[in-house]
Amino acid sequence: MARSSKRLGEIMVLQGSVSKDQVETALGMQKGAAKRIGELLIEIGAAEDEHVAKALARQYRMEYVDPHDPELSEKIDIEAIPDDLIKKHHILPLGKANGRLQLIVHDPKDIELLDMLRFRLNLEIDPKVAARSKIKSYLEQSAPQPSMAGAAEQESLLTDSIDKSMDKSVDSSIDQAAESAPIIKLCSRIIIEGVKGRASDIHIEPMADRVRLRYRIDGVCVERDNLPKRMQNAVLARFKLMASLNIAEKRIPQDGRIKMPVDDATIDFRVSSCPAYHGESIVLRILRPDSVRIGLENIGFEADNLEIFHRIIRKPNGIFLVTGPTGSGKTTTLYSALDILNRPDKKIITAEDPIEYAFTGINQCQVRESIGLTFSSVLRAMLRQAPNIILVGEIRDKEVAEVAIQAALTGHLVFSTLHTNDAPSAITRLVDMGVKPFLVASSIQAVMGQRLIRVVCQKCKQPDPNPDPKFLHLAGVTAEDVEKYTIYKANGCEVCNGSGYKGRKAIFELMTMNSRIRDLAFNQASVSDLRKAAIDNGMRSLVKDGRLKIINGVTTPEEIARITQVEGLLVPHDDEEEES
Repeated sequence: MARSSKRLGEIMVLQGSVSKDQVETALGMQKGAAKRIGELLIEIGAAEDEHVAKALARQYRMEYVDPHDPELSEKIDIEAIPDDLIKKHHILPLGKANGRLQLIVHDPKDIELLDMLRFRLNLEIDPKVAARSKIKSYLEQSAPQPSMAGAAEQESLLTDSIDKSMDKSVDSSIDQAAESAPIIKLCSRIIIEGVKGRASDIHIEPMADRVRLRYRIDGVCVERDNLPKRMQNAVLARFKLMASLNIAEKRIPQDGRIKMPVDDATIDFRVSSCPAYHGESIVLRILRPDSVRIGLENIGFEADNLEIFHRIIRKPNGIFLVTGPTGSGKTTTLYSALDILNRPDKKIITAEDPIEYAFTGINQCQVRESIGLTFSSVLRAMLRQAPNIILVGEIRDKEVAEVAIQAALTGHLVFSTLHTNDAPSAITRLVDMGVKPFLVASSIQAVMGQRLIRVVCQKCKQPDPNPDPKFLHLAGVTAEDVEKYTIYKANGCEVCNGSGYKGRKAIFELMTMNSRIRDLAFNQASVSDLRKAAIDNGMRSLVKDGRLKIINGVTTPEEIARITQVEGLLVPHDDEEEES
């Protein structure tokens, strides 16, 4: 990029925008502020941003343009690039030709932006300069695209304008279709509706005769719409392009990320594509930055478990494991703990695959199996960094488990997750991996199993005068509980979209180690023996914790029964378990 040898202040003086004294004043202010001279000249009222933009264009030997110029505004094609890029970076596309995109920007110094756009759009950029205020006013005057959420007349994602604009060219040219404006709008609106509808995942699933769109809301998949089969290639290509995936590769799974602003918040999406019989299935996992900072009190801990949890995470060494299936909230729980422990006097390092949430003050390492950067190699490197606290995303094999245990035995506090059905099973799972029982017994401080349950909608919930005895029994609720407490049922209203539930909380079973449980682990006792010892030591099972949520009006017996039955955790009464 050719650049004039003159400085911005000199150019503005030459073009008569400011005086030398005003430039000197701005330069004096610049010494104590991390701002550019153009910004400071605007702040002190010496120049308008239009004057600065013209000087920048001259300095970088670019063309200065005015988006409101009638001849130029006719060439502006808002739909040429994704809306999220336009709104976030205040840019305006003028059109594409011969693999190059003419683009109006307000800051020609932003080389990172231009490089990102070249990579994401797969086009060379020919930048032109305009004042930021001019670009902003042009965007505000442009007709906004209607939001889908809550409008009856927009019940279908396939508006007439989108449907009519799609023709046979979709199937003949994926790249052309993926860049077409209707597909860009459709995919953006699918994402925006998912975020506004509190979805945790967006599923695009090709079927034999259609493309099914589903949102996972509060842990339950809800079918939203069916897209025509002829849109399949274009929609899948668009999502893959947004996630920087190879749109030509359809034979192997791929993973990527999308970052997109929604309602003044930047949302990350973890994208996974997987080859299926009728075409690639794509899932976007929505990663909300505020979801891991909701606080331990709001996750679902009862007062006694919360006190124990705080005591465990403040221990100087040992391993603390959180168990449960994918999507049970393990990462949220551990990140919430790290958020409490993240202080200047503590060095925290994590090894994750992938890094879902960025934390200020925490050293986060991305595992890359493809280049040999495995959990075990990262963990060994982390130990040479002298950390106080280590988080290992998941213990997957014997090698990672042994390195984590050695770290715990040498004075580090280690957090990690494990895929088991309940807390006591974590002990036997580690032994099955090949870890020596005495190492398991001596290193683990506590194991916590958890599941996510739906919270009954607080606006429409109603007392249930005749709760179903079957669900009461499955959830461990006794006749005495029914007489003493109010049992609620899910009703359904506009706030919860008729489901009767809104939001989720966790149920827990927290097993802390004592001498008896360590002896059982050393002697490779059965899971049932470990569970009995843990309950004798004060552990409340998942079902029992769910019972407390029911009698406290947080959820319903049907919801606890659904979770415990699905996960094979049916333990209605602890005394029955002991007899077995």
